[in-house]
Formats: sequence, C-alpha cells, structure tokens
Amino acid sequence: MSKQAVVVGLGATGRAIASSLLQRADVEIVGAVDQDPRVAGQDLGNALGGATNGVVVVSDPADLPAADLAIVATVSNLHRVADVLLPLLERSYNVLSICEELAYPWQSHPGLARRLDDMAKAHGVTVLGSGANPGILMDTLPLLLTALTQRVESVRIRRRTNMSRYGAILSKFGLGLTMREFTTARSRGEVVGHYGFEQAIGALAAGLGWDLDSVDVGEIEPAVVTTSPRVGDHMCIEPGQIAAVTHAAQGVLKGEVVIDLEIMFGFFEPADEVAAGDDYRIVGEEQVVDLRSSVGFDSFLSTIAAAVNACTAVVEARPGLLSMGDLPARSVAAKGERRAARPSLGTSMRRMPRMP
Repeated sequence: MSKQAVVVGLGATGRAIASSLLQRADVEIVGAVDQDPRVAGQDLGNALGGATNGVVVVSDPADLPAADLAIVATVSNLHRVADVLLPLLERSYNVLSICEELAYPWQSHPGLARRLDDMAKAHGVTVLGSGANPGILMDTLPLLLTALTQRVESVRIRRRTNMSRYGAILSKFGLGLTMREFTTARSRGEVVGHYGFEQAIGALAAGLGWDLDSVDVGEIEPAVVTTSPRVGDHMCIEPGQIAAVTHAAQGVLKGEVVIDLEIMFGFFEPADEVAAGDDYRIVGEEQVVDLRSSVGFDSFLSTIAAAVNACTAVVEARPGLLSMGDLPARSVAAKGERRAARPSLGTSMRRMPRMP
C-alpha cells in the first residue's frame, strides 16, 4: 500500500522531489506547502508544469493534511529547520529533510539533536536527514567502503560538483559575485559555503569508532572566475564573476588528519583547468581502497534520488532521530520498479519549469 506524503518547500530541490514522487506508485502526495505567494493557492500539478492533480499548495504547514510522511526541502540551517520539524513531529508525521545539518547532528548540535530524537520517540515516528552530501557521498558511501579493510588509517575525498541546476542555495557559495563582492560578503557571513562538513565527518568518525580531537572547517575560497557567460537553470554567471569555489574540512585524531574532505562547487566548462570527477581514497592497514567517478556524482540528481528512495524506509524505520547510515542498504536502494511509466527522472529534471 502506498504511503501518503506532504512536501514542505517548493524551491528548485523541493519541486524536483515532488515531481519525482508524482511518478511513484509507493508514495502519494496529498499536500504541499510553500510561502511564496506565487505558488501558494496553485494546484501542485500545475505548479510543477504538469496536469492538475487536485492537491492545492498551502502557505502554512498547519494547514497540511494528515499523512505518513513530511518531506522538508527548505534551508540548510538546522536551527531554522527545527522550527518546522518539531511541529510536524508533534503532529505524528514521520519526517525526511534534506537539511544538511540534520544528517548527523549529534556532535554539532547535541541539544537540538536530543530534542528532535525525544519528540520523534514520544510520537512514535522517525526523523531523518537525507540527501547526497551529507547523507551518502562523504559519509555512508566511504563508511561502506571501509568494510574492505580491517583497520582504517585515513579517508581522503575530493569532489567536483556541478551546481547549475540549483536555485536559492547558490547565494551561500558566492557564485555570481565579483572577487570584491565575494570578499565583502564572506566577511559579513553572507557567503558561508558548504553546510554539512561537520555532520559528514561526525557520521564517518562515529561509524569507525573514532573520537576525534577536532573537526576543522576552512574558509570557502574562489576557484574559477569566468571569462564567458555560464547559464544555469536559475542563474546566469557573467564574465568577471566567480563560477566555482572550493571548500574543505578535516577531522583530526591524536594530532593527525584522518579525514580530509574537499569540494569544488561551480558552473563548469570543459576548458576549465580542473580535473573532472570524484575521488575516494581509504588507506587501510591491509590495502588502499581507491574509488573514482571520472565524471563525478551529480549532486542535484543524487540528492533527489537519495530523498525519494528513502521515503518508505523512513516510515518503516524505528522511531527517533536517524541518519542514512542507520538504515539498511536494501531499504534505500533504487526503487525504479515502483515508478509509473512516465518520462525518466533525468528528463523531467532538465525540463522542470522555472518559477513564475
């Protein structure tokens, strides 16, 4: 029997998640909410560029109907998201959110993590932080790869991720700013880079049984200034503006860097002097485990897939605050067989209409 779900937040990622769920047989969307007055009051199917489906987008989460699951696709800051999550848990929704800081908040936000865990358990529901990164690419995937060695000495990951499909979150990376504007915005705390390093490192360290000395997150730095226009789904980067940035973080154990993560976020072109792909290196006592994707994992499509594939798993999981690493691999594996005979997700993502 299909699970009933509501979608909270219809920005670029929320719209993509909703569009994907409309293709599935195991999940039925019965409600949606967004504060944008251009969207609230519309039929959800129409808002997504498709046929009317009878679900009217509301502006207040309190007006959402009862459902098995609430999927929250709003902002990256856990303190802000918690104001949405807690009332949903109190109404006995299971909750899945792509908020990066929810992926593994036990070390970074211990008080809030305990509060969410207690609320979920009190109402017999589950709350999960899902997504590509954190969620899979820099925590659950490398943790799984460490099963190939009995003792891990270090984990090193380098990613180059295309951001051209994203919308509102681009502002936190400083893409589209000049160098002068970037420096000013960073000093004001308006450009902060990647949310989720602490959570990915925390989840990875916890899985390996490491009690880290510290998690050190560096400053985000400009990497590419474009000389020609670069067009994304929701932004055009002009010549002289920043088209890519680099952000890194490290986990330190007994004075040594044992987890070393770095990501380049940007709108990329073939002529950029940047090595394409994602690289993983796990140095083990018996062997070194290397994994490389020559084109890189698409963060946007991977985030959508990680969220929709975990939907039914969240409803069926034990109550409390969980991370992706807590769920059985089979429960979050691709569920393509549960999709209706409609155009592929990749096609629907590329043709997603822009907000009016």
